[in-house]
Amino acid sequence: MSNIDKKIVVTASILAALTIAIGAFGAHGLKNSVDSASLATFETGVRYQMYHVLALLVVGFASAIPVTTRKWVFLFFVFGIIFFSGSIYLLALKSILPFEVSFLGPITPIGGLLFIIGWLRLTFGLLTMK
Repeated sequence: MSNIDKKIVVTASILAALTIAIGAFGAHGLKNSVDSASLATFETGVRYQMYHVLALLVVGFASAIPVTTRKWVFLFFVFGIIFFSGSIYLLALKSILPFEVSFLGPITPIGGLLFIIGWLRLTFGLLTMK
């Protein structure tokens, strides 16, 4: 396993554990603290985070994918998780947070765009493989 593969798989494993913890917090800790719409929004963040964590695991173990492609997909997915899921978590919790987070609204679509670019970069890398 190369260094980049190890970095991707280790990061994905840590993010997977974090995703489970965040999901459990949402399912059990927020039930009585936020409304059902906010809880559903929070769960969307968890779901997209886990989808991309699993995709990172596949990319990390797929040594046939060119290294440059794996590096770019890794970056796009990790920053997509931070921007998309991270902003969704904070926006879903805005009613109970002691500070304002509404300014994060425009960050969520940037995270979604990073996910899309990551998938397109993976596609490009696979199509141009020799």
